[in-house]
Amino acid sequence: MKRKSWWTKIYDFLSGFPLATATLLLLLVLTWLATLEQIDAGLYPTLNKYFSWRSLFFIPELNGKKLPVILPGGYYVCAVLLVNMILGGIIRIRKGWKQAGNLISHFAIVFMLLGGGLAHHLEQRGNMAVGEGEMSNTAEDYFEYVIEVREVKEDQDDVIHVVRGENLTDLEGGRSRTFDFNGVPFSLKVSGYLKNAVPVSSFERAPSSKELITDNYYLMQKDEEVNAETNLAGAYAQIIFEDGEKSAPFILAGASFHPFTVRDGDRLFTVDMRKRLWVMPFTVALDTFTADFHPGTSRPAKFVSDIRRVENGQESAVTIQMNEPMRYEGFTFFQASYGPPGAGPGDQMYSVFEVVKNPADKWPEYSLYVVAFGMLVTFLTKLGDHVVAQSRRRKNAA
Repeated sequence: MKRKSWWTKIYDFLSGFPLATATLLLLLVLTWLATLEQIDAGLYPTLNKYFSWRSLFFIPELNGKKLPVILPGGYYVCAVLLVNMILGGIIRIRKGWKQAGNLISHFAIVFMLLGGGLAHHLEQRGNMAVGEGEMSNTAEDYFEYVIEVREVKEDQDDVIHVVRGENLTDLEGGRSRTFDFNGVPFSLKVSGYLKNAVPVSSFERAPSSKELITDNYYLMQKDEEVNAETNLAGAYAQIIFEDGEKSAPFILAGASFHPFTVRDGDRLFTVDMRKRLWVMPFTVALDTFTADFHPGTSRPAKFVSDIRRVENGQESAVTIQMNEPMRYEGFTFFQASYGPPGAGPGDQMYSVFEVVKNPADKWPEYSLYVVAFGMLVTFLTKLGDHVVAQSRRRKNAA
């Protein structure tokens, strides 16, 4: 008997049913633990911990206590399952019309896993608040803080340069990075990034860890919020002019009300830290907002926003309400909340939409339909075989 090569053994392992069973059980455990942990840690941090591509291994926590086990990240468990489905469920599976249903279902599962990976890397989420009678075409990212360097011009549109969050979040401790901008007569050096911090006067509260004090203020680090979208990022910055002259360090913070101002001759610039803004290819105008509640409670029964979608001079009337979003040009607008809190009759309302751009938005839904179709084909195939077999038995008995 010929011994199997190492490549054959690896292929058999990756395409085998035991690996599929193990990955599915692992996903079950990860989902269960993540559901429990997010109660204390918050949804967004838990998702990043359990299912981000940056999380190769992690230690789960329950009730603030670490469990004595190291688990693989859900992203990589799904990647192994994807490889298993392709090799075992599509390539290795026996071909023929009797296996057509299984093949269709496995294709759909592969499609679903690919959609999840695509959404993980490319999905964008933010919110847009629009008052009744007002219009907006800009959404604000939930989590990503950026630095904007803006040249203020009187007779022209301001020129804005943006430093994305992916270039900032690793600048913790003593790390720093210098950014240059086309047409800007200075560089910006950034260091000491904190995910959640507020500027505090050193006269009111003395620093506890030798934080840098500038202009009698320093950044006081705070614990990350359970709701990650309420974190207020902060960092230290310094202007470096073309002649080598440097400004004093200054603080950039999401909690600040005013940007830092830089003058170079007759040119005026502002430097500010804020959540990233992204512009829609159309404008949303809110005509009316209606909120209905369950009798005698503050539990929402229905939020309804009647809007006009304005694009290239054309208007379309659309209604957005709970569980009935607007999908258009790759964007999905969900009815998220409203305000102001405690508004009474006659008060002007505003509506808050969750804006999601996900190129794989409908992939899971389509995958489920295809899986169901594949299972139906398998069922009908088995039923047909059973009917034919029974008919043959009767004929042979006769």
